[in-house]
Amino acid sequence: MRILAIESSCDESAAAILDAGRGLLAHELYSQVDLHQMYGGVVPEIASRDHVQRLLPLVERALKAADTVPAQLGGVAYTAGPGLIGALLTGAALARSLAYAWGIPALGVHHLEGHLLAPLLEPDPPQFPHVALLVSGGHTMLIEARGIGAYQILGETRDDAAGEAFDKSAKLLGLPYPGGPHLARLAGQGRPGRYQFPRPMLDRPGLEFSFSGLKTAVLHAVRESPQAALEHGADIAHEVQEAIVETLVVKSMRALEATDLDVLVVAGGVSANQRLRERLDAAARARGVRVYYPRLEFCTDNAAMIAVAGLARLAAGEHDGPAIGARAQWPLASLAPPGQPRTTSQG
Repeated sequence: MRILAIESSCDESAAAILDAGRGLLAHELYSQVDLHQMYGGVVPEIASRDHVQRLLPLVERALKAADTVPAQLGGVAYTAGPGLIGALLTGAALARSLAYAWGIPALGVHHLEGHLLAPLLEPDPPQFPHVALLVSGGHTMLIEARGIGAYQILGETRDDAAGEAFDKSAKLLGLPYPGGPHLARLAGQGRPGRYQFPRPMLDRPGLEFSFSGLKTAVLHAVRESPQAALEHGADIAHEVQEAIVETLVVKSMRALEATDLDVLVVAGGVSANQRLRERLDAAARARGVRVYYPRLEFCTDNAAMIAVAGLARLAAGEHDGPAIGARAQWPLASLAPPGQPRTTSQG
């Protein structure tokens, strides 16, 4: 079976072609970073309008790169949520329209499930069951994954996500959008010891996260001594990154111990952070467990990951009705394994 996948949940427009036998044949992506940079963050209306312009040409490029014609496709998968509702609807409308015109099924895919399954695109994919650390700008959670669609939330953030903490701290330091990667680069120039920021919720048992206190600590450091913060911005960035990374590593190891599993999958945009990978790899070696990551190009939003989730479900006979729908909110726990009844993506 071969499918087309479309991603448009936020500020990346993407299309991909995945074949059950031959693997990923093409993936095309356009990032809107330059469009939103002057505003310091994603503007939903601008994002939606740009998806309208970009998605169909990306689909055409993906089909050409994969040497595929519509008659060879067995379905269309698209991101149906969670995300920006206007952005989601642009991809949903295109996917449903193409599926109707080509006479093939369409299926709305859960964006977070796509991230969780992105490592399956690698030559040496992780096996189930495993613990997954999902870290992005909007989500931070630990999940016990017993199989595709069989997810138990072990713990998640009570407030800001890890990626959000990176971005907000970067903004306080005057770094450009998107702040997370800029802060990570600046952190590499910093020296430890000048600042001490909290490691939220590490002093208590459990697997939940909280990063709002870290953001507040950075705010106080910058406001109390603006000149020092300007001169020692790299030291602040270093401590911010260490606080976030240490929290994620400790909680991940706790989750492995609590579930008695020895495989950790790390996914989402923050999984591209090199310091996080270094610390997780070291902790995993010490515990005798194995860590899997997506390749860097599949850490942030992309259509290849949507194709993985979509192919598994379309091949099991799942599909949506003819209505065009999407969800800004869609609990991951509402999913079921492929072929079993699940909460519809319409809404």
